[in-house]
Amino acid sequence: MRRRNISIEEQILYEDKEILVCRKLPGIPVQSGRVGIPDMENAVKSYLVKKGESAYLGIIHRLDQPVQGVVVFAKNQKAAGELSRQIRQGEMEKIYLAAVEKIPDQTQGRLEDELEKLPGTNLSRVADRKTSSSKKAVLEYKVLKTQGEKALLEIHLYTGRHHQIRVQLSHAGFPICGDSKYNPEAREKAGEWQELALCAYKLTFFHPLSKKKMEFTAMPVGNFPIV
Repeated sequence: MRRRNISIEEQILYEDKEILVCRKLPGIPVQSGRVGIPDMENAVKSYLVKKGESAYLGIIHRLDQPVQGVVVFAKNQKAAGELSRQIRQGEMEKIYLAAVEKIPDQTQGRLEDELEKLPGTNLSRVADRKTSSSKKAVLEYKVLKTQGEKALLEIHLYTGRHHQIRVQLSHAGFPICGDSKYNPEAREKAGEWQELALCAYKLTFFHPLSKKKMEFTAMPVGNFPIV
């Protein structure tokens, strides 16, 4: 990555005995099964062990490796169960910022599609109709600003499908800048350094113990084309 190394301590937005909230940098996976690949999970566990705490870490939700933004981890099983319940029941709110190549015709809208994974690949697509393998995907967007032919969108994500925002925005005609998987213009530049312009910039949930409403934000860093 073309930036100085940032320690896990610098990425922590909040921590107590139940949870730990971090800013995930673009290009770093939340969890990786590959040996030798740095990820958030191992970095946070090492940080906790150095402090003399348990290495237990509950992975509550994930962001795609190229996506940056806010993630919350649980530091014990009870907290993990409560946060997972909030996700299942739609109580955890995730809001994203995305810089897109084309300006949408409408200043705000709702996208509802059936998404299905392409067998043998790490890709998804919008299905023409409901299939046995497809899942409903829902998001709402609002145009915050425009610059030339680009637009900055605020996105409320209501379902968590594979590559959902990237697939739905591309299918709607305004693909995300730097998305070499779903943006044809970016795919043509696949040999060049590109950064996906998608940030999970706001996360809202209820504290698993105190039940207090918690809200965390992290504005995009790096080569975001419009903020």
